[in-house]
Amino acid sequence: MRIAIGLETDGSIDQVLERAHHLHDLGFRSVWSSQIFGPDTLTAIAVVGRELRDMDFGTAVVPIQPRHPAMLGAQARTVQDAIGGHLSLGIGLSHQVVVEGMWGISFDKPATYMKEYVAALAPILRGEAANVHGEKVTAVTMGTVGPRQVTPPSLILAALGPVMLELAGREADGTCLWMTGVSTIRTHVAPRIRAAADAAGRPAPRVIAALPIAVTNDVAAARARINETLAVYGTLPSYQAMLEKEGAKEVADVAVLGTTSEVRDKLAELAEAGATEFSAAIIGTDAERDATIELLLELNKG
Repeated sequence: MRIAIGLETDGSIDQVLERAHHLHDLGFRSVWSSQIFGPDTLTAIAVVGRELRDMDFGTAVVPIQPRHPAMLGAQARTVQDAIGGHLSLGIGLSHQVVVEGMWGISFDKPATYMKEYVAALAPILRGEAANVHGEKVTAVTMGTVGPRQVTPPSLILAALGPVMLELAGREADGTCLWMTGVSTIRTHVAPRIRAAADAAGRPAPRVIAALPIAVTNDVAAARARINETLAVYGTLPSYQAMLEKEGAKEVADVAVLGTTSEVRDKLAELAEAGATEFSAAIIGTDAERDATIELLLELNKG
């Protein structure tokens, strides 16, 4: 299981560059960045990845509703060109409260929307023409969109439910998860996405598991911090479903917490369950953060 770490893109580009260089100097070579309400993550990745050519960058995730697939495809291929071919484009449906309540866009039939969106985006990322006339998405392009001589970015879906996991296995390169515990990955995520990929004759899918993590001797304090800081995720239906499937009563129940040896064992369980990559969302004191980074780097070398 590959070890990655989250790269915050809030703040100025200079601040993002400083953070990225720090992670690179520590020894990390794979980072994932969210796209919520801050700066445009793909633009930030283009700037940072231009300087750090041996790092892999991923978006976890870009919401699809505000961006037509031709626009996002052109942007992703441009970023891929700028950073030397190390982009994983993670896309997702966001949440109804955001899409309808903040953007004024319909959230009706989200699975249909994603299916049609991927039908357009996937060929565009490969440099091919798109010709989709769907119920929710229309996308017609005349040949290659964006730079011509570019290797396609890896396409990753934020897939949690059965329909989305099957789509991710059949049409994309994998899934990126959040608030999804070990048992749910083992019994729900990994089997479904692998079966879909196998049926479609595609390579083994990537399963990127992002979770809060802290090496700590005070698990109670760490749990309280996570439950306070990340409480909103327990209120969103897609994550609620994963927490319920795991038998978790609060978000801290799926966090990776404990002593160095306990956290090492829990990460090994994630790998055994089917996670191919782990993206660390470190939440803790400065000392806990340092201890967590030390362990993650140790595991990366191993």
